[in-house]
Amino acid sequence: MEIGHLKAVVEGLLFASGDEGITMKQLSKILDITESAAAHLIEELKYDYEHTDRGLMIMESHDVIHLTTKPEHSQYFKKLLETPQSTRLSQAALETLAIIAYRQPITRTEIEEIRGVKSDGPVQTLINRYLIEDMGRKDTVGRPILFRTTKDFLTFFGLTSLEELPLLPDTETDEDSSQEVDLFFERFNEELNVDSED
Repeated sequence: MEIGHLKAVVEGLLFASGDEGITMKQLSKILDITESAAAHLIEELKYDYEHTDRGLMIMESHDVIHLTTKPEHSQYFKKLLETPQSTRLSQAALETLAIIAYRQPITRTEIEEIRGVKSDGPVQTLINRYLIEDMGRKDTVGRPILFRTTKDFLTFFGLTSLEELPLLPDTETDEDSSQEVDLFFERFNEELNVDSED
């Protein structure tokens, strides 16, 4: 495998590893090369990022390698976070978040039973946005992961505690799951004033 292709693969692995990063040992194992060869690829990538006009850089911390943004561009990232559009969630993600907020702790299967559709994508989006987190496993068959909202969730929606969530109308039964989801969504949209997009 040529070095240019390997560098591209390493770059993709660094991006995919996100905040957790990746170790040299992991790189060498995934690429089936020696750790010294992996280190050489990282050095080449570092050189590429440092000597071309790029917005990213490679950082090493405690033997973990991360792909990150350049500190000198931080003022622009702050502006991005202040831009209302950057807070938009899809309807599917918003529905999923509402269900988790009101029913936490809850498993992915339980979310899907309420929504009536697979929720892998929305759940992953919410994890990536730090709005929900894994809080352990349910003590049932298969020990599924339980999800709950995070402190960032409260900040994102301008809340100081979960008690401030808007009250949902009382529902006698759970016969119409889709109607329940609509209520969640409408309430979040109205009370928390969050834009949604398809």
